[in-house]
Amino acid sequence: MEGWQRAFVLHGRPYSETSLLVDLFSESDGRVRVLAKGARARRSSLKGCLQPFTPLLVRWSGRGEVKTLRNAEPVSLALPLTGTMLYCGLYINELLSRVLEHETNYSALFFDYLHCLQQLAALNSAPEPALRCFELALLGYLGYGVDFLHCAGSGEPVADTMTYRYREEKGFIASLIVDNSSFTGRQLRALDAREFPDADTLRAARRFTRMALKPWLGGRPLKSRELFRQFVPKTPSGGAE
Repeated sequence: MEGWQRAFVLHGRPYSETSLLVDLFSESDGRVRVLAKGARARRSSLKGCLQPFTPLLVRWSGRGEVKTLRNAEPVSLALPLTGTMLYCGLYINELLSRVLEHETNYSALFFDYLHCLQQLAALNSAPEPALRCFELALLGYLGYGVDFLHCAGSGEPVADTMTYRYREEKGFIASLIVDNSSFTGRQLRALDAREFPDADTLRAARRFTRMALKPWLGGRPLKSRELFRQFVPKTPSGGAE
C-alpha cells in the first residue's frame, strides 16, 4: 500500500527483541497484519502510538500475508476507555480479529467501529446498547442477513405478543415453544431498529448476537470475555459483553 490510511490497532505482540507483530483494522484494507520493526526499541517513534484505541494514519508495504509497517502517526490521543468500557473495547477488538477476513474492505464497518468506541468513551452508564448495535452491524457486513420483521413461515409481519423461534438460515418462525431460541415480535422489532428501550429487549439482543456469532467464533472462547468475567461484576442485564 503506497498511501496513508486511517487505522486502529486491534492487537499487538512482541516479535524478536525489538519488534512487534500488529493486527490493524484499516479503513480501506480491513484487517491487516504488519511487522513493526524496532517498535519496541527505546528510542522508536512507534513505541507509544501502536496501542489499541488510538486513531492512526499508517503506511505499509509488502505482498505477503505479513506486511512491513513503514510509518504510523497518531491522529489524536487514545480514546479514554477505562474500567468496564476498556474490557468492552478489548471485546470488540478481539471479535474483529477473530471474524474478519484478511485484507478485505470493510470501510463502512470501520466507521461503525469508530462510533462504538466513541460511545464507550463517552458513556457514564451501561455499555450494552452500543455493543449490541455494533454486533448487529458486524453480522450484517459478514453477510448474515436476517429479516426480523416477517415470519419466515408465512411471510406475515411479526406481531408484538407472538413468539417466534429462530432457525439458522431460515429466520424466525411462529412457534408456541419458548426457549433460548425464541423471541417475541416486540423483541424482534427492537433488533431490527437497533433500539433497546428496556432490559427485556437488551437481553433478547444479547441472546441473538451470541447465537448468531457462535458459528463465526467456533469452539474457542473469547479471551476478553473471560477477563471480563474475572474482574468485572455482572450487571442486572447479564453482563456488558
